Amino acid sequence: MFKRMREDIDVVFEQDPAARSYFEVILTYSGLHAIWWHRVAHALYKRKFYFLARAISQASRFFTGIEIHPGAKIGRRFFIDHGMGVVIGETCEIGNNVTVYQGVTLGGTGKEKGKRHPTIMDNALIATGAKVLGSIIVGENSKIGAGSVVLKEVPPNSTVVGVPGRIVIRDGKRIDRDLNHSDLPDPIADRLKEIQEQIDQLKSLQAK
Repeated sequence: MFKRMREDIDVVFEQDPAARSYFEVILTYSGLHAIWWHRVAHALYKRKFYFLARAISQASRFFTGIEIHPGAKIGRRFFIDHGMGVVIGETCEIGNNVTVYQGVTLGGTGKEKGKRHPTIMDNALIATGAKVLGSIIVGENSKIGAGSVVLKEVPPNSTVVGVPGRIVIRDGKRIDRDLNHSDLPDPIADRLKEIQEQIDQLKSLQAK
């Protein structure tokens, strides 16, 4: 248990340059607290202590602003950065070395039964405000851009942006996990620019 907790703390130092000391990280990082409380709640949930598990998860939500259903399965080295507003559903499965930012929702699309939340594979990154909905898979080493809404499966080694989410990088060179949120490709804006250029060309032809 203590080895896993030390690993969780080390991930914070690797991912967040603002982390200065173990004392600061242990006492002030809400994402770390949410993960630790989830492990307790998940252990109770697996033993069918459902009410107690939910009570712990709700207490964690109250203190951290992060809601993780006790049924969710989370791998090692999971990092929640500035986690206010993060929501992770009951049947969600998260692999190893996954990073999510504030406002991320890993949720369902309705009242369907069974597996209704996404599966996030190893080394994925989900940026600020992104919504990944339904029983879909986000492949290994993939990135979901800030504010994206993902409703379809994402292949490995892909980058998705937009609403609805569109794949803009796939099977290229290995993707750097340090996603630049301010410099994402925008396929909708690019298409609108092309249309505007065509309109300008037609107007110039009419003017002649």
